[in-house]
Amino acid sequence: MRKVVILGYGQTKFGELWDKSFRDLIVEAGVKAVETAGIDGKDIDEMYIGNMSGGLFVGQEHIASLIADSAGLNPIPATRVEAACASGSLALRQAILNVASGNSDVILVGGVEKMTDVVDATKAISSASDQEWEALFGATFPSLYAMMANRYMYEYNLTLEELSMWSVLMHEHASKNRYAQFPFKVSLEQVLSSSPVAEPLRLLHCSPVSDGAAALIIASEDKAKEFVNKDELIYIKATTQASDTIALHDRESITELKAAKIAGEKAYKIAKISPKDIDVAEVHDCFAINGLILLEDLGFCKKGEAGKIVYNKEISYSDKFPTINPSGGLKAAGHALGATGIRQVGEIYWQLKEDKEVKDRQVEIKNGYGLTANVGGTGGTVCIHILSRN
Repeated sequence: MRKVVILGYGQTKFGELWDKSFRDLIVEAGVKAVETAGIDGKDIDEMYIGNMSGGLFVGQEHIASLIADSAGLNPIPATRVEAACASGSLALRQAILNVASGNSDVILVGGVEKMTDVVDATKAISSASDQEWEALFGATFPSLYAMMANRYMYEYNLTLEELSMWSVLMHEHASKNRYAQFPFKVSLEQVLSSSPVAEPLRLLHCSPVSDGAAALIIASEDKAKEFVNKDELIYIKATTQASDTIALHDRESITELKAAKIAGEKAYKIAKISPKDIDVAEVHDCFAINGLILLEDLGFCKKGEAGKIVYNKEISYSDKFPTINPSGGLKAAGHALGATGIRQVGEIYWQLKEDKEVKDRQVEIKNGYGLTANVGGTGGTVCIHILSRN
């Protein structure tokens, strides 16, 4: 298997982007990625696109063809990948395996979602849950994650203040991210007093509805050296995926993400590292409780400890733990479903390169490793990536 590297990255701002269409967004991100990689469109062998629900959000299917056409990349093969909120990461995983196998040398992999054109996005998003056993009975993603939060609070004595500190830290990080949907700080009191959504979750515990796109250029190590110096390469050390039941009621426990534990353990083994080697991570915090659970299931702390660690701000530029979500995470940077997994990897790429884009939120890179965890639904799909500059 060949070594796979990231050559370039580009993204749009995330938010309510009324003046930009679905195709505008992905073309903007793709052009930025191509420019930063220093390549030309003719150098691209294939394209993969992560998108959860273009049909429901903007009435558009056959998305891969649309994007290849709009980007002027015909006749290269273009493939759309769907796995709910993990669509972007799985598109990247397929691209990585393609390059590693020797089939292609350079691939553009992107993710895009245009969510704000829909009057009620809740129904479209709920299509990622079990329709017969959850959505049919009125369960929404806020209510499903509220069940997880309630059970976690009961089992591990998590306080609402500890849960709310997650949101405070994410907004603080996002205040230094010019692409973030919510680039401003919030206080603990503001989180606690924000509107109830599904007990115990308040509005500021929840990620927003977002428009946005992100794109990466990946290549084999040998091919990449034709465009950049070897010292500038960021390596993809591991890509893993695991599945779990789509419905919460079928799980052994709703206070853990089993697929994240399995995919994480496999990724660490492939990369030949442990959680303590990670300098920076982007984890999937569609709701604050998910961020806490992932800290534990990815091995950064023991079960039940995440609340206190977050409340003490130890995940924010401290010496004890990796910095988590320097971008602001899904909570504050935004959550354009199909684009999120790509945006997470793009942030880690910038951090490991110590790129000028993150100079105001640069994490101290000691070991040279970063991790992303992208979750589909309530954990039915999880994809993990480990990057390294070593």
